[in-house]
This record gives sequence, C-alpha cells and structure tokens, in this order.
Amino acid sequence: MSQNSVDTDLLIIGAGPVGLFTVFEAGLLKMRCHLIDALPIPGGQCAEIYPKKPIYDIPGYPSVLAGELIDNLMKQIEPFKPTFTFGERAQALQKLDDGSFIVTSSRGTTIKAKAVAIAAGLGCFEPRKPALENLEKFEDKGVDYIIRDPEVYRDKKVVIAGGGDSALDWTIFLSDIAEEVTLVHRRNSFRGALDSAEKVAALAEQGKVNLLTDTEAKSLNGNGVLKGVTLKHKTQGEINLQADNFIPLFGLSPKLGPIADFGLNIDKNAIEVDTTDYSTNIPGIYAIGDINTYPGKLKLILCGFHEGTLAVQSAFKYMFPDKKLSFKYTTVQGVNGFE
Repeated sequence: MSQNSVDTDLLIIGAGPVGLFTVFEAGLLKMRCHLIDALPIPGGQCAEIYPKKPIYDIPGYPSVLAGELIDNLMKQIEPFKPTFTFGERAQALQKLDDGSFIVTSSRGTTIKAKAVAIAAGLGCFEPRKPALENLEKFEDKGVDYIIRDPEVYRDKKVVIAGGGDSALDWTIFLSDIAEEVTLVHRRNSFRGALDSAEKVAALAEQGKVNLLTDTEAKSLNGNGVLKGVTLKHKTQGEINLQADNFIPLFGLSPKLGPIADFGLNIDKNAIEVDTTDYSTNIPGIYAIGDINTYPGKLKLILCGFHEGTLAVQSAFKYMFPDKKLSFKYTTVQGVNGFE
C-alpha cells in the first residue's frame, strides 16, 4: 500500500538481509529507519527467490534457511519499529539545501530522509525469458517467472522449465502440492546441486514428477488463459502437455534501474564507495552490500553486515554533526537500553 509521505532519519533502499541488519545498527544509535523495496515482502532474494535454500556462512549458524534468516532479522529489528514501503521502487532522488534528501517512489510516495543507505542487492531483477512468440500474452494468466505462493499451484498441472537450483528445488517442493509437475530441461544434465538433481530423478522414478530432458518449450496454448504447453524433444519431436501453469526459471538479470540516474559514480552496474565508511561520491548517501564495488569486494551477506555497521556510524555524524557519538556494546547495554 502506498504511503503519500514519510519522514525519517535514515532511508534504506532495499529490504534484503543487509538492509534489515542496518536497521538494527542504526537503531542502536537511535536513528529512525524507513525501508523501501520493489518486492512485496521483506527479505530480497532470500525471501523471493530461494527461501528454502540453506546458507552456511552466517556466523553462529552452521546452516540456516534463507527464509529463516529473514524471519530472525525481522525479530531482531522489531524493538526499533522500522517502517516499510513495499511494492514500490525508489524512482528519483533529490538532495535539498539542508543536506537531506527526498526520494520519490514509482507510485508517488515521497520519503524525506536525513541520509540514505542503498542496500539494493544486485539492483532490480528482471526474469530471463525464453524465446516464445506468445509468452507475454500469458503472463499472469498461467505464466510465472517467480514462485511467490506455492499454494497457487495446489491441484494444478504445472510445467517448470530450467536446469538450475530454482527449477530443481521447486520441482521437489511442488511435487507434494500440484496435481502434476513436469520438469523440462534442454540438456540431460543439470547445473543445480547434485543432491537436488538426484532427488528429482528419484521422484521421477516413483512417478511423482515427470522429467523431460533434451527438451525445451516450443509454444504456449490457450485462449486468454494458459491451457497447455507444446514441447520439442531432441529425438521424439513434439510433445503436447495440458498445463495450468508454465514456470520458466532461467534466472534473473540484475539491473541498477533508476538508481543509475541518482548521480552516483557507477562501475559495471555497481556503486563505487569509500571503504572507510562505504560512502558514495554524494555526501549523505551510502551503498552497502552487493550493490557497491571497491577493490577486494566480496559479495557475501556477512560482508554487507559489516558495511552497514560502519555506514550508520558515519551517517550519524552526517545527520547530527553537533551530537557526540559514543560507541556502546550491546553485551553491556542490552538492546532495550538503545531503544
């Protein structure tokens, strides 16, 4: 839901794991935070693309599901009462004479902030689409590029195309939900995890999913709503399948989107920063997480956590140059002492 106007201390563009943890670090400095994200839920890629995928390099967690990590981060920042604008993209940025900023969203929401932290991951994602003549005709009418709610496919006939982790994982997951799941891949080997490929093969042997390798989608059939998919097998020729849903999972192509027009120094679709505090060439704007670039950059969540921590220390000084910033440990102060 669009909010007409928001006033905050720190605007965080992107509500992925790095953006969420930055709320915690800013909250320790008593900075109010508002987050804007084009996705309908918090969590970025972790929630939208691979919520069931285990992550192994988060300190203190030998293994944690991506979705579970987001749930925990949301609980961690709850005491600081951040506010959110979901389903809207940060479209335009204006710097005011007093050093603050106004960001306007794709739906007209205006957000005034004393400083801005861009934590937009790899930017705006656009699905890589197969070259099917009538594909767009069936978008949102049976064709989906991202699975948001698995229950949509309950008791439906679903055709998934792809050979990576997402295609394998969702084939496994939907095998217990959909009436029929068919996985189509143009090769006979998969790019995804071997364990997942073996699970799909086992499900196929049990008759719980249909597995068609050396096969690719040729055309979609239906009158306004998807009714079937025509496939082309390498040796068997055309195969016609009834289908309620066609889900091509060929990955997402990242683009900076409107952020590219903010006046920031850009290098190969990433924002250049000073590693002292991850500030950009515009004072008061910081870039943290996968969206930034600097010598030795590693695109890891834990590195983004570090970057966000240093950025908010600098942002506090930018916002409140006359206030004294004293660093305090949460082990001594607890979280409630910072609220």
